[in-house]
Amino acid sequence: MNIYVGNLPFNLGEEDLKEIFEEYGEVTTTKVISDKFSGRSKGFGFVEMESSEEATKAIKELNNAEISGRNIKVNESKPKPAESRGGGGERRGGGGGGYQRRERY
Repeated sequence: MNIYVGNLPFNLGEEDLKEIFEEYGEVTTTKVISDKFSGRSKGFGFVEMESSEEATKAIKELNNAEISGRNIKVNESKPKPAESRGGGGERRGGGGGGYQRRERY
């Protein structure tokens, strides 16, 4: 089961996250999401656990638990909805802006 973990302390690393969840069962992978430019943690991550039962127990026990002064949010990770690019519908986005050359008469 893939688990979302939010409101993480910014100094918490993947190994720290793994240690927290290993108390509840076997952890397959951990990933703390970081900003691609600064490298700083964005304050959330994901934990994958082999057993759904162990993962469910970890979610129940760790949701709203305090870690380094922050109450973490823990729940089952939901797949990101696929963004439709099909025709019709409301036009999104903007565009425009930028430099526009004006003709002089």
